[in-house]
Amino acid sequence: MELAAARAAQESILSGSPVSDDLKKPQSSGKRRYLMVIGINTAFSSRKRRDSVRATWMPQGEKRKKLEEEKGIIIRFVIGHSATSGGILDRAVEAEDRKHGDIMKLDHVEGYLELSAKTKIYFATAVSLWDADFYVKVDDDVHVNIATLGETLVRHRSKPRVYIGCMKSGPVLSQKGVRYHEPEYWKFGEAGNRYFRHATGQLYAISKDLATYISINQHVLHKYANEMFRWDLGLLGLMRSILMTGDYVVAPHLIANGKPRQETSALLHLTGVAVGSAGLQRG
Repeated sequence: MELAAARAAQESILSGSPVSDDLKKPQSSGKRRYLMVIGINTAFSSRKRRDSVRATWMPQGEKRKKLEEEKGIIIRFVIGHSATSGGILDRAVEAEDRKHGDIMKLDHVEGYLELSAKTKIYFATAVSLWDADFYVKVDDDVHVNIATLGETLVRHRSKPRVYIGCMKSGPVLSQKGVRYHEPEYWKFGEAGNRYFRHATGQLYAISKDLATYISINQHVLHKYANEMFRWDLGLLGLMRSILMTGDYVVAPHLIANGKPRQETSALLHLTGVAVGSAGLQRG
């Protein structure tokens, strides 16, 4: 990783671009060590989702500070800026952050087609701000059982290169105009081929060594559509993938109007990690 950092710094100098602060600043040995950093991916239009998360599984005020100090768990909403930085959308998020103090701003232009880049920037930013064992990415329409998630991650704390989540390998869609179309479908071979194995985007975690790898090599990690970027270290067999399996069950607290919504009210049980749809929370 030191060689990669030196190479990246040299390339930045030769190309005339500024050197990343991550490469210029040595890691402080006095940094507090946390168990995990949870980044909740959100958008400008998702204020109601953020309020639902705040009202349920994300502690507020002193309770969140206590969670950070005593349990070593950092939770932040993750968002970039608008195409017209400093506009009305950005000012609204800044006002929201002044009220709650739970938003991490990224140097990234928000957009659905830029989710892969946003994920990379989140991991690189989080690893530079907090020294943690794990870095978690979760969507803002997911509700998490923090205690069970922490227990699950602690069991794998001593293992190197951990990439943990609900693993899948979906089809590569070549048809234009359909949802989840992959512009670079031809790189995956014949029609009907599938993506390489990866964690579903709703919730997954990576260990610090992988987050550091992404931070150092983010400029060479190739991005695919649908919030995916190529895990080169995984393709080289350097990453330990832990397959977490479970069954879909109906969660009673996600029943709307007395009737289960079969298409959205399922709760994916990832060895005890409760994940539900925030969109079903009423009031």
